[in-house]
Amino acid sequence: MKAYRYLTGPDDSAFCHRVTDMLNKGWALHGSPTLTFDPVQGRVICGQAITKDVDGVDYSPEMKLSEL
Repeated sequence: MKAYRYLTGPDDSAFCHRVTDMLNKGWALHGSPTLTFDPVQGRVICGQAITKDVDGVDYSPEMKLSEL
């Protein structure tokens, strides 16, 4: 099974740590990161798609992708 997640958050070190944590858990970057500006909050928001191949698991909408 190939799992997909899209991580989002403020453009700060915490976001980079979240992505780094997922990479160290076997996830891989998928495409380029995205950036947008939130004028209400006055900050930049990042997004990064990640994927992971998981052997021996069948996809189910009930599964928690963050736990793979």
